[in-house]
Amino acid sequence: MQPQIRHNPSFAVARLHLAPNEPVRIESGAMMAHSAGVQLASNTGGGVMAGLKRSLLSGESFFVTTATAGAHGGWIDVSAVLPGDLMVLDLQPDRPFFVTRGCWLANSHGTEVSPKWGGMANLFGGEGGFGLQASGQGQVVLSVYGALDVIDLQQGDQITVDTGHVVAYDLGIQFRMRRAVAGRTIQSVKSGEGFVFDFAGPGRLYLQSRNPDALQAWVRSAAPGENPGGSTLGNLFG
Repeated sequence: MQPQIRHNPSFAVARLHLAPNEPVRIESGAMMAHSAGVQLASNTGGGVMAGLKRSLLSGESFFVTTATAGAHGGWIDVSAVLPGDLMVLDLQPDRPFFVTRGCWLANSHGTEVSPKWGGMANLFGGEGGFGLQASGQGQVVLSVYGALDVIDLQQGDQITVDTGHVVAYDLGIQFRMRRAVAGRTIQSVKSGEGFVFDFAGPGRLYLQSRNPDALQAWVRSAAPGENPGGSTLGNLFG
């Protein structure tokens, strides 16, 4: 698989160039277009239990799509739901990554993307506890809400990141979760901040400039009939 990203960074599309008879796994519903001869097949990616595990634990689709090129090769275009960039994660066998739920878009043959417990930090940080582990040798395409930032931490380096802005990170990196604002819960409500990760190097982080959780919260608050007392509460703490 040879990914080629265009229309980035705002409305990126990844064209995945495939060798003859080469397969690639993509998120259900991510296909935008493909060349003649490419065959699509939808399945649970390992059986019903594998589909349930992926759907319930990591927030991904129950079904995954496998696109297979014909005898002369081909290509398939994939795109994400939210506007923003796409990134290609080049995997090596000795360097797996944790991928935030909802960011996986496609992965090449030779790589494995499976549900992974991200620890209590992810659970209480609003990320659901589980994400995906990307491992093997090859390439994984991830979606980014907004623009992409790549942070390489050296030994002794530290950085604090809002949980909703994390796309992926080295599985071996050290981190802890805490409230963004010290004190009781009411302090976090008043500040508008929630939970953050404190990462410590060495390791690599991939961050997105926009927060999908914040978008969901805004849509809920703006929807007619939703949270009728929200405006008063917002004025009280604003």
